[in-house]
Amino acid sequence: YSIASSAVGDDETSKTVSLCVKRVVDVEGQYANREVGEDKPDKAGTVFPDKKVYRGVCSNHICDFSVGDDVLITGPTGAEMLLPEDQDSNIIMLATGTGIAPMRSYMRLLFNDKAGANADGTRKFKGLAWLFMGVPFAKSLLYDDEHTEYKTKYPDQFRFDYAVSREQKNAAGQKMYIQTKMAEYTEDLWQLMQKPNTHIFMCGLKGMESGMEECFSPIAQKNGLDWKEFAKGMKKEGRYHVEVY
Repeated sequence: YSIASSAVGDDETSKTVSLCVKRVVDVEGQYANREVGEDKPDKAGTVFPDKKVYRGVCSNHICDFSVGDDVLITGPTGAEMLLPEDQDSNIIMLATGTGIAPMRSYMRLLFNDKAGANADGTRKFKGLAWLFMGVPFAKSLLYDDEHTEYKTKYPDQFRFDYAVSREQKNAAGQKMYIQTKMAEYTEDLWQLMQKPNTHIFMCGLKGMESGMEECFSPIAQKNGLDWKEFAKGMKKEGRYHVEVY
């Protein structure tokens, strides 16, 4: 779960926040916080009375809210995932699952919100934003309508590619993970990364970083560089932003 709206909120009043949440319910798994007979129906009516159940504390708390409930919030904290101030920057976004949340907030600001527009209606952002999103099934491709709209309105500034691991395979017959999809554009992405105003934002599952190494080690080597050292250099320059869990 994470914040999926820009600072002004989806209604652009600066008084609301939109969240992207997946309710965590694990039945008969490794961990349990409800023993057999303890599980109670959630707001969606789901219940497993005869099983051991683990329910994610925060995700279930959020999903069971009702309109009008008071909500305790704290923050903001953390500066790892802030967009660069340079409007000519290139933004490469890598997201798995609910890791799409911060990417959506960026795209709202760059391509939708009035806060990201000039007085004449043109967008302040002049660079390229390229999204790679990985999910197991196509039904989990969140915000696809928005991505399609941005691509239609700003074809030279926005690109998006999906990796659906349980439903797609590459030419070699491998499951389509984010790194598999990125490997189709290795040269283009590598050239972008050489530019000092290109930033990488990564949010989602922990394995994403090793996926990057798998994808870009060969081309880095071909150019006489070590990928791990190159990525470290990008981090040092403040243009490699990672929030994984």
